[in-house]
Amino acid sequence: MWEYTEKVMDHYRNPRNVGKIDNADAVGLAGSLACGDQLKIYLKIENGIVTDAKFQTFGCGSAVASSSILTEMIIGKSVDEVRKITNKDIADQLGGLPPEKMHCSVMGYEALEDALKNYKTDEMIDLDELREEEVKEKIVCTCFNVTENQIWDAIKINGLKTVEEITNYTKAGGACGKCKDLIQDIIDTYYHKEHEEKKSELTPTQKILKINSIIENQISDELRKDGGDITLVDIDGNRVMVKLRGKCSGCKNSHLTLKSFVETTLREAVDPDIEVVEV
Repeated sequence: MWEYTEKVMDHYRNPRNVGKIDNADAVGLAGSLACGDQLKIYLKIENGIVTDAKFQTFGCGSAVASSSILTEMIIGKSVDEVRKITNKDIADQLGGLPPEKMHCSVMGYEALEDALKNYKTDEMIDLDELREEEVKEKIVCTCFNVTENQIWDAIKINGLKTVEEITNYTKAGGACGKCKDLIQDIIDTYYHKEHEEKKSELTPTQKILKINSIIENQISDELRKDGGDITLVDIDGNRVMVKLRGKCSGCKNSHLTLKSFVETTLREAVDPDIEVVEV
């Protein structure tokens, strides 16, 4: 049985801003009745400020609570502020949601994003053109009509790292499961790209300073707990030369310490191509 916060239960039992806004300035839709839940959100916007928001939803208690809290979060805020709201913000406002129900907060985020796509300060976007663009998006999960971009956004916003987490947040892979390998490929691609971007952001000097900082403030502290220590001797490209000290210097497992701890730590934090050698 899932555990819900008091705030979730309150917004489920007493949802705020339920209904429809006639002549709304922006309307957003997310989810699908065929998939078990759907949310439609209506926004009234005056001078760039959301003055009113209402919703209609079909779904579980978490979907109702997420939709309700979202309307409270956006009323009175500028469109620019509203654009920055993520599904994590929605879940945090509720005091958290069970992992299996995080897709409800994602549905709120997607409905809001859809509404703002349909809105311009001085004119409405052509919805037919918008839908045509959306159709061009690659569908990863045909069971729940989840696109590659939706999975990518879920990873980026929430730091998701497993297929199971993707399913909890987007439902993708939660039915037939045929798309799970593709989801894993998306996860691997995202983090490989992220790692490469981080690498490219470091200048040679910054890289040296980062390696030195990790050795002095992280690796050395751990080794000292067992009577050992380590000193950075030199860095040549991705080749990091160190000197083991204390109990580590004469330990028969020193090679294991270098490769399984020192090298692994630096590879994860700085560059996967780093090689650590003792001199």
